[in-house]
Amino acid sequence: MTQHLVSEHFAPGDLEAIDNALTILETHLALLLELSVEDRRTLVKMGDKSEAFCRQAVIVLGQNRNFLPPSFDYDELQRDMTELDLMRPRFARLRLLASRADDTEMALGSDILDAALEGYAYVKVTGKGAGLDAMKESAALRFARRRKSKPTDPPTS
Repeated sequence: MTQHLVSEHFAPGDLEAIDNALTILETHLALLLELSVEDRRTLVKMGDKSEAFCRQAVIVLGQNRNFLPPSFDYDELQRDMTELDLMRPRFARLRLLASRADDTEMALGSDILDAALEGYAYVKVTGKGAGLDAMKESAALRFARRRKSKPTDPPTS
């Protein structure tokens, strides 16, 4: 029996509302960055352990601003920390939605492939149907087994 991981479907009105909401999100989140692979690789990254150090540094540096050189932008450091604190819960919600979207896409694909395989098996058993030959060719490509080449025998002298 065909699996049905996804049995509820979005109504056209829901899709339009989703598209509108995504447009609003894209507009309001236009400040989000897209880093290059090189940037991701080379940037110094703040993890859980270094975050405590960073938070303490913001406090200590704020109390000792007179020791900082004029080129050090403490106000920007403080704004960045505040921005991180404000955006973190929103980033978590976005990641959760993106994860659920990935899972739903995977489940839909699995439902489709499962039903296609089941339907193909039925049609194959009953004989030739319209387009069955093309479907067989497509299935043959999809499920082609890689043949391992036989090891060559060493030459005898």
